[in-house]
Amino acid sequence: MEAASAILNIVLVEPEIPPNTGNIGRLCAATGAHLHLVEPLGFSLEDKHMKRAGLDYWPHVKLHRWDSFIQLQRAYPEARWWLTSKKAALPYTHATFKEGDFLVFGKESAGLPDSILKAHAPDMCIRIPVFNPAVRSLNLGNAVGIILYEALRQLGIEGAES
Repeated sequence: MEAASAILNIVLVEPEIPPNTGNIGRLCAATGAHLHLVEPLGFSLEDKHMKRAGLDYWPHVKLHRWDSFIQLQRAYPEARWWLTSKKAALPYTHATFKEGDFLVFGKESAGLPDSILKAHAPDMCIRIPVFNPAVRSLNLGNAVGIILYEALRQLGIEGAES
């Protein structure tokens, strides 16, 4: 499949907020990462807020839609899956990313379902530290950007041409 040739793959499981997905789409266009959206989506891909957040970069996004996370995993049986969760013990900075990895993020209101997290080894579940206990989580777009750029740094993909 085409995504196997991606530098990295961003997976959004049941995203709910259109501007977040739009911003992440723009981030994927900028970095060459493929964007995988797992149904159900909390919006239409024609949503004006999502389109506005992604600006005119949508033609440059390698977008894939999936009916379920299981369907996506079956399409890439040899892939490595990094699952993000505030429940994970491993900080994202301790992960060792490889080209073609799938970076998986859950929906804004609840994160990834426990069933998905429990189906993967704990050393493939990563978190972004939040130092203030009053803050439940980071914005999804920010979280994707933090981990995606750390993975790109590890892969030695720096200093893109302007």
